Amino acid sequence: MGLVGIGNIAPLNARGYLDHPDCDVVAICEPREEKAQHVAAEWNVPKVYTSLDAMLEDDEIDAVEILTPTHMHRDHVVAAAQAGKHISVQKPIANSVTEAREMIAAADKAGVVFRVSECALHYPPLMKARELIAEGAIGTPNMIRVKTLIGGKTNSTFGDSLEVEGYIWRFNELSPGGHLFDDVWHKYAAALWLAGENVRSVQSVVRQGPLFFEAPTAAFWEYERDDLLGLMEVTYAPNMFLRSEFFGADEFFEIQGSDGFIWVTRYTGQMLDLPPVMLYRADGTTTSYGDIDASWTSSMSGASKHFVDSLLAGTQPDMDGELAIQTLQLAFAVYQASNERRPVDPSTIETSVSPPWWPIYPSKA
Repeated sequence: MGLVGIGNIAPLNARGYLDHPDCDVVAICEPREEKAQHVAAEWNVPKVYTSLDAMLEDDEIDAVEILTPTHMHRDHVVAAAQAGKHISVQKPIANSVTEAREMIAAADKAGVVFRVSECALHYPPLMKARELIAEGAIGTPNMIRVKTLIGGKTNSTFGDSLEVEGYIWRFNELSPGGHLFDDVWHKYAAALWLAGENVRSVQSVVRQGPLFFEAPTAAFWEYERDDLLGLMEVTYAPNMFLRSEFFGADEFFEIQGSDGFIWVTRYTGQMLDLPPVMLYRADGTTTSYGDIDASWTSSMSGASKHFVDSLLAGTQPDMDGELAIQTLQLAFAVYQASNERRPVDPSTIETSVSPPWWPIYPSKA
């Protein structure tokens, strides 16, 4: 494995590769050579490259994890595909649907495996919820509700250690949107993955918040199945303290079915003193799943381990290109539906959509 980029999130992604018994991380690619050498020594990685082209010429590397900023994904994925490397790329897949399709086409042409590293699909409480849905524990799902709450205060060593440089491009024209594009991507992906259904229509109201937050936001969507709907809300509480090891936010997922409901009570934070997963059954009994690993770190390492396991087994890893494009289109549809005050079919979006006030901090270049 070769790791391309060692920014803020890289240590969480790298852990799954470094700990995997059947994976050797043999190289790091990073233009900041001093930092790259330091990280390589810390992770016991033997080689450092400051050029992606040079790294891709390394025959010892079978696959790459691309952890660079989103606006670089298209060029980096196409180059890796042309070099014959299997590819995992950090979410979001790209800044536009057009770029995403070009990346997938390049991987298909080269005959290499391509996936987007989406940790929500490997978060143990969400995996348990999906398992319960498949088992019929709540009957037929008819409503999926996702809530994201951002607090203005937290106490996180991880958050305090983040490099400011890792956020500048998220605030300007190098990104098509803010928090709803960059972070809420995880929640869009989970809503599609839990349902196993495409979204055919989106309605929303998106308000401009401070920094790059877009809150309050309320979105409503129709899945392809007539009796299944989705609700999403994103709120910002500047004076509210949230317990978290990461970003001072937390998320909740509720799946209502004909026979009961499932509640996932956390994701990136530890706001509530509740079991990670709770199931309410048709007979009125409640089952709590308190022994599930609910650390967000586990979702990141789990996604990396899954990529290795899939390559070794010769199977397509989650998330594939089709689900990644559907997630990207859903993110853009939420913007477009609010911009135009009308329902939007996500599948009609082939470029990108931004909120009318974007970018809020244009670059000076």
